[in-house]
Amino acid sequence: MFDEKDLLLETRHVTRRFPAPGGRTLTACNDVSLKFYRGKTLGLIGESGCGKSTFMRLVVRLDKPTEGEIIFQGKNLTNLKGEELRQTRQHIQMVFQDPGGSFNPKMKIRDIICEPLINFRRIKASQKEETARKLLETVELPADFADRYPHNMSGGQRQRIAIARAIALEPDLIIMDEATCALDVSVQKTIIELVCRLQKEKNIAIGFIAHDLGLIQSFAHQIAVMYLGNIVEIIPGENVDQAQHPYTKTLIKAIFDTRMDFSKKIERIDSEIPSPLDIPAGCPFQTRCDHCTELCRAESPVLRTIGEGHEVACHFNLI
Repeated sequence: MFDEKDLLLETRHVTRRFPAPGGRTLTACNDVSLKFYRGKTLGLIGESGCGKSTFMRLVVRLDKPTEGEIIFQGKNLTNLKGEELRQTRQHIQMVFQDPGGSFNPKMKIRDIICEPLINFRRIKASQKEETARKLLETVELPADFADRYPHNMSGGQRQRIAIARAIALEPDLIIMDEATCALDVSVQKTIIELVCRLQKEKNIAIGFIAHDLGLIQSFAHQIAVMYLGNIVEIIPGENVDQAQHPYTKTLIKAIFDTRMDFSKKIERIDSEIPSPLDIPAGCPFQTRCDHCTELCRAESPVLRTIGEGHEVACHFNLI
């Protein structure tokens, strides 16, 4: 589906476990293998608590996996330390869900945007004014916003500032952690359009975390569906309607669209997601699946290729 020469970063069997009270273990990510390509967007979708943000934090090395490898341009990020790791951070940046929380409220916008450039000695202090204005114009904000503070700006404007800071170092990969979920629908649209434009101009790889499958399928080149720390389906963004996993199908049926047939009821899963501290043996989705069999209860399915760029981990679809 994608040209392997454009492969930028690959996670290989990445698992992250956390100790929990009572000597138990919480597995936030379980054997996750995904690829990020230059100029392409990988969307990561799933319910709250499924491990999406934990996985992306591993990718940017804000945390370290318990098992597995993260290969970036031939280097295993899990083995990097000290200055070598610090220098690598220039190439992988992150846009957080709450931009206000990731800004120093006492810093002006010019200082927020230029801080990464100063830290890596890309520019001198005397160049901040000109650099900040150029970056603001790149994210379609007036240059005089450089004199403002974060609290003087709207949510959409702050998110554009966060994007400007992320692209300042000309990174190869940007991780966006639900960067539009707190914004109005109209503002979401303009932010997505901005991200898509910057991706085309700079050939950036993007990892985009979201709850909204309807939103992410509109621009992601590939979508990975996560459930209780497991990737249950990987599907091309334009082929979401061909999803095969029961969980992905349920997410699709829950999408609200003004163009939809309102005579058909929006479906939902009535049962609660199991605790990540008590994941059942076998398929993680078995307790909420109408197609569950004894095989599903006994054996965990693995991802299998069923089409170009399409993989699914489901016994039902392979019987």
